Formats: sequence, C-alpha cells, structure tokens
Amino acid sequence: VQVVESGGGLVQPGGSLRLSCTASDSFYAMEWYRQVPGQQRELVARITGGGIVYYDDSVKGRFTISRNDRKKTVYLQMNSLKPEDTATYYCQLDGSYWGQGTQVTVSS
Repeated sequence: VQVVESGGGLVQPGGSLRLSCTASDSFYAMEWYRQVPGQQRELVARITGGGIVYYDDSVKGRFTISRNDRKKTVYLQMNSLKPEDTATYYCQLDGSYWGQGTQVTVSS
C-alpha cells in the first residue's frame, strides 16, 4: 500500500493550506501527524470509516479533516495557521502505512 501526501508549502500567519493524502488502496482510518526536528511525531487529526473525527486541542476550530472514499483521499484543511504549525506533516493509513511527508512552513 502506498500513501502520498501533497499540498504543503510556505504560507503567512493567518493563511490557509489544504493537505491531501492519497492511498493506493481503500482504507478504514487515516491519521495526520506532524513532526518538528528533534521532537516526537504528534497526532493532529484522525478520521475513521464511520466518519468519526478527532483533533488535537492545538488545532481544534482551525483544522478540518475530511475524506473522499471514491478518490481514496483524506484532506486536512488548515486555516488560521500559526508559526507553531510549522512542521513536516505525515499521514498514516490504518495505523500501518506512512507517507513521505509534506513540509508546512508558516512564516512572514
């Protein structure tokens, strides 16, 4: 199973980005994590096959996770971005398969 993230980039504080994570096969659950060099990877958001979602407190109200099963893709809409959101964002499929990551930099 292959997992590919896209959509990262450089954005100013207060701006928005939408990350995409596309899998080569159908899946039940997908999670978005982020990691800053020298720190542990942390869970940002999760969506299950039943549409149950979870958000870390640091992103609640600003990030929205959604899925398109026909496209085998999960999205992470990130609004009101802050410099502390700067990290490499990874998605994980069904708790097993990781993508290569996409860099998000929030800076003026």
